[in-house]
Amino acid sequence: MKNWLSNKWAFIRYSSTRSWWVHARYWWYTSKRERIVVISILTVVTFVVGISAHYSVKLSNKRQQIFCLAMNIYHEARGEPTAGKYAVAEVTLNRVKSKHYPNSICKVVHQKGWDKIRKRYVSAFSWTELDFAVKVKSKAWLEAMAISEQAYTNGTKPRVKGALFYHANYIKPSWARKKKVKAKIGKHIFY
Repeated sequence: MKNWLSNKWAFIRYSSTRSWWVHARYWWYTSKRERIVVISILTVVTFVVGISAHYSVKLSNKRQQIFCLAMNIYHEARGEPTAGKYAVAEVTLNRVKSKHYPNSICKVVHQKGWDKIRKRYVSAFSWTELDFAVKVKSKAWLEAMAISEQAYTNGTKPRVKGALFYHANYIKPSWARKKKVKAKIGKHIFY
């Protein structure tokens, strides 16, 4: 009786902690190993493809954000001095950081809001409502891309610290009356 009890407890102890291992070993020795090798290879390939796809999406998203910023710089400040182009990039990035605006550059650039006077949605940046072509080989586009990439990846020294708005100096929008001027660069006034 004592011997049966000790064997019973040994079996329970053995089966509860090592049962899965015993079954795995049995399966390994009795199955065809080709299946295991194929499954292992497929698992590794799936993992590697998943990781590379994740970084590829991140990389393409980064390129898309830089492109949207460059488009905004190109259309909003193409004829401005370099400091004005950096200031437009800074305002766009400030909006991305602000809790009152979308959290990506492309969403900020293409954001629309309801205009009570015109009774329609209008873009924050007017060029997004029009179909402007970009001269890709032009000096202005290449400079906009360079400024965009630098502002996106490294950041730049603040030129219009905290500014979220700007307009051309030849117009006087009603919203500007309540804002404090932070800088005047080229033909733009920044608030």
